[in-house]
Amino acid sequence: MTPQTQTQTQTRTQTRPAADGHPSTGELVGRATEQLSRLLRQEVALAKEELTEKGRRAGRGGGLLGAAGAVGYVGLIVLAGAATAALGLVLPVWAAALVVAAVFFAVAGLLAATGRAQLRRAAPPTPEETLGSVRADVDVIRERAHR
Repeated sequence: MTPQTQTQTQTRTQTRPAADGHPSTGELVGRATEQLSRLLRQEVALAKEELTEKGRRAGRGGGLLGAAGAVGYVGLIVLAGAATAALGLVLPVWAAALVVAAVFFAVAGLLAATGRAQLRRAAPPTPEETLGSVRADVDVIRERAHR
């Protein structure tokens, strides 16, 4: 770029207020475009952040449900051992096995309830906070455009 074209480019990009001291229409359009672009980038960043958080919650909920299944399976094995012990021995052995099985099932139920709550908080997987913010921005822009 020659020095003369650089000067011309710099002159075009500088803001020149209109004769009455107010910005020109072109400058106002440029500002609006810049602000809308910045707003859009911020809203996209907010949506990414919100979806990331929902993904974490869904992952935790799924992990807890998986753990509940594993602990429930262990409880079922202990229950089967208790039934076997009940057939072959007297009350104290199988009664102890039933108590252990009950504890495992209680833990499985607690994990399942916690995992289910995590999954409910993660659904639906839409960035609702961001959508609300964008709707509010659009409403403000419409309101100001009608003035």
